[in-house]
Amino acid sequence: MKTFEYDILSFPMTRKTSLSDMQASLNAKGAEGWEVVSISSSEFANIGHTVFLKRETTPAGVTA
Repeated sequence: MKTFEYDILSFPMTRKTSLSDMQASLNAKGAEGWEVVSISSSEFANIGHTVFLKRETTPAGVTA
């Protein structure tokens, strides 16, 4: 059975470079095997984005 682990990133949208920072962070996570499964955005008070990621885990004792 497949199992997964999860991570949550928060990106405040307070600077002009925030979207490029977000892209760089997500590309780095993607290189580690993480996949974005959902993004929650809030424009109220310019809070920003919360990104939910997952990646498949390897069962103990199994090598790739």
